[in-house]
Amino acid sequence: MLVASYALCQLISGPILGQLSDRFGRRPVLLISQAGTLAGFIMTAFAGQLWMVFVARAIDGATAGNLSTAQAYISDVTKPEERAKSFAIIGVAFGFGFLVGPGISGFLAHYSYQAPLWAAAALSFTSIVFTYFLLPRKEPVHQHTPEEVGPGGKRLSLISWGSYVKYFEVPQISRLLVQWCFFTLSFSTFISGFALFAERRYQWHGHAVGAAEVGYIFAFNGFVGIIMQGGVVGRLVKRFGERRVVEVGFLGSMLGYAAIGFTYTIWQLLAVMLISAVLGAGLRPALTSSISQQAGRREQGVIIGLTQSLTSLGQITAPPLAGYLIGRHWLIAWAVWAGVLSGLALFFRLQTNGASKNETV
Repeated sequence: MLVASYALCQLISGPILGQLSDRFGRRPVLLISQAGTLAGFIMTAFAGQLWMVFVARAIDGATAGNLSTAQAYISDVTKPEERAKSFAIIGVAFGFGFLVGPGISGFLAHYSYQAPLWAAAALSFTSIVFTYFLLPRKEPVHQHTPEEVGPGGKRLSLISWGSYVKYFEVPQISRLLVQWCFFTLSFSTFISGFALFAERRYQWHGHAVGAAEVGYIFAFNGFVGIIMQGGVVGRLVKRFGERRVVEVGFLGSMLGYAAIGFTYTIWQLLAVMLISAVLGAGLRPALTSSISQQAGRREQGVIIGLTQSLTSLGQITAPPLAGYLIGRHWLIAWAVWAGVLSGLALFFRLQTNGASKNETV
């Protein structure tokens, strides 16, 4: 429920924050978003009752524009052909977080349950300082009236979330957003259910795999992501193009997620995850780049905000089904379902490529 409350608030606020950043500039919206994250961590650390934790997560979710605003800023300052490489740098940051974050939290938890929260708050405050002093005071992407220009020249109300449905009426954008939706559903199915799956499937030194072992597995995955996205993804996109990188990424995810269901040792799991991580390393940055290139400069914030909202939708809907399948010990079905979702994304990707060729003709 905590995860769902955060994701629900993010689902609503994502495109709104994105459009605000399109109108007023990335820097002020990013500072507000980071301040909301800081407030959420502090309130959680002081929480003495459960409702306070929910309020804290709601505040964090309602201001959760850090990633989408940063990606929109990257879109502003990079050429289209360089965006996948630049978005991959954000992937390196995420990989680093997966690598060191669980270890730091586990270490600090020995002192108190609040210690990891205060550490997160300190890091959040540091990010605010860096943004304020180091990020250039860029002018807004554009100045406009309270009603913004949307896809196809249509007008968008500044705070009407429903009007963003118009983006789904543009074929080139809607196809990519559908792919993103299946991508995030697949990833959320895997990430939300893996710990429960691992506990029921694997043994390590005579005991069931627990939180510590899962943390090490995610750290391994993060390490591979750092290597791939730090220097390899950009070269792959330059050589093969975003289209091929995305297709291979969906294929790798489809096969990788499904194959996990048929692993019975940690070493088998790590081998499958290594292959899947290598094949899928460029998927998120290349797909994000493809989506951003379908929107104009005046729409970078809102279009990337829409992807953030779709991510939130996946975080709300995927975990209950993952829990249902694993709770009934349908472990292979859980893994195969995650693979099927990636397979559907690949199917729509191939359909998109075919439709694009026909439209060109």
